[in-house]
Amino acid sequence: MCYKIMDRRIKYTKNIIKETFFDLLEKKEINHITVSEICQIADINRATFYRYYLDVYDLLDKIEYEFIEDLKAATKQGNEEQYTITSFAKQLLEIFIKNKQLVRILFNSKNTIRCLNDILEIAYYHCKKVWEYEFPNIKEEDIEYATVFIFNGALGIINFWIQNDFDKNIDEISLLITKLSYNGIKRFIYKK
Repeated sequence: MCYKIMDRRIKYTKNIIKETFFDLLEKKEINHITVSEICQIADINRATFYRYYLDVYDLLDKIEYEFIEDLKAATKQGNEEQYTITSFAKQLLEIFIKNKQLVRILFNSKNTIRCLNDILEIAYYHCKKVWEYEFPNIKEEDIEYATVFIFNGALGIINFWIQNDFDKNIDEISLLITKLSYNGIKRFIYKK
């Protein structure tokens, strides 16, 4: 019983630290945020902060790591026949919706390159799996180029979606990404 209470307290403390950090990141760059400021707003002492994190950069690293691990876990699926680019995009977008505040920060921050590279790696392995199933003779190099092309386009769409306050639903965005990925821009614009 005592361990459950401790676990809840730890979870609560970490959440309040993260929420305070997110609120501050929406107002200013990370290099202008101090541990003291987080502690004062979150109403915790510095020793509590340092029990879990080395500094604000470590806090951001751990938040990004948890987010990427959530993405990896959510996108693992066994049956390649049913696992399409559309279903993959929907899974990613659902996690983005659940983490709106973090996603807004990551897409607006100058420190997002590592996180985006991790997402690219997840997308690469997924696309490789799907395309190897759909096109058994595809070359590894072609998969690499296609993945980079599609990911960067999808990233632009997702970023535009985030900047427009998630104005379209997940089905619309994932279908748009799929159509553009498989058919290209010409077919999308002229809509046969």
